[in-house]
Amino acid sequence: MSTADPTWLADPTAYGAALAQELRRDVYDRWRGVHHATTEEHIAHDAELIAALNAGDWNRYGWPEATGGLGGDILHRAAYYDALAAADLPTPEPTLMQETLAPALMHFAPHLAEAFLPAALAGQEWWGQGFSEPAAGSDLASLRCRARREDDHWVISGQKLWTTHGSTASRLVCLARTGTTESRHRGLSMIMIDADAPGVSIRPVAIASGYNELAEVFFDDVRVPLDRLVGEENGGWAVAMYLLQFERSMYAWQSGGVALRQLRRLRAELATGHPNKAPDGVVSRLGALYADIVTVRARSSRTLRRLASGQTIGPEASVDKVALARVETELHDLARDVHGADFVFGTDPSLTSWREDWWFSRSATILGGSSEVQRTIIADHVLGLPKEPS
Repeated sequence: MSTADPTWLADPTAYGAALAQELRRDVYDRWRGVHHATTEEHIAHDAELIAALNAGDWNRYGWPEATGGLGGDILHRAAYYDALAAADLPTPEPTLMQETLAPALMHFAPHLAEAFLPAALAGQEWWGQGFSEPAAGSDLASLRCRARREDDHWVISGQKLWTTHGSTASRLVCLARTGTTESRHRGLSMIMIDADAPGVSIRPVAIASGYNELAEVFFDDVRVPLDRLVGEENGGWAVAMYLLQFERSMYAWQSGGVALRQLRRLRAELATGHPNKAPDGVVSRLGALYADIVTVRARSSRTLRRLASGQTIGPEASVDKVALARVETELHDLARDVHGADFVFGTDPSLTSWREDWWFSRSATILGGSSEVQRTIIADHVLGLPKEPS
């Protein structure tokens, strides 16, 4: 049985420094600067990195012992992602959903966290999030995918769209309607469903880059044990609002670290290219981008520390979301302009990677709540601005 280092438990910075030293080893080179041809190949390779880090207990800090961790809190996990980015290693794709969904499971359904999180920490499985539907994107209160009680099971029928990690996930955490249509958000429940359960059909959705980042999921009278409920029946909205804190905070922290790594990469590519290759104003744009990344990091750092102290994060987290979307679009637009025609026509794996990431960055202002909606939330609930006349 592994035991935690008490110094690292008490000091996330010391843990992060030790991990940074570990990640300098050549054994991790197979994950540096790799371009993958498919989403499936990418996520499987990332899972191998998770397994390697788990074997050395490195990714177990920040998670409770009952769920396969060694103790610590969200600040240990933040140090973990920072160390990966500083070592030019990827933030493993499965952790993006894990950081959003696992805290909600630990809070509302600890039996599910204890049953399934150890395998996720070992890189043996990962999860997808099933919220949006064809007629319910931003307005989740209008969801129609239904779950009804039948003896000792939920029976789930309906459809989900834009399901994150839906094409590769082992399990799906979904919002389903357990109340009347008129009950809106008060009639929703959160349920964990095995992706290979009878009656589940998954159709990958390829985005503009050609990657199967998302999926369309159909449920045809899928039977799920009653104990897969996350929180209370008809209490799914409270679970969704709880996990939103972590989607806004840790995702921003992870993405900010990745952006810093990508900025270093772009600067190195610029330094080794022909002097005439650089577009006008590139130095100013690099500086402005760095300032925006630091702004995101400062915002998300404050949010993480508030979560670590037990505070609840409210609508002010929308600031983190808007700032991050700006960074992601600015970064990839700058990469496009730096590489010029090569960005479009180049076949080098590095250019292919930039191009694919550029396509995905177009969704930054839409996924997880559009920037327009986030600015309205900030105006109404943070700044208290007067509403526009109807």
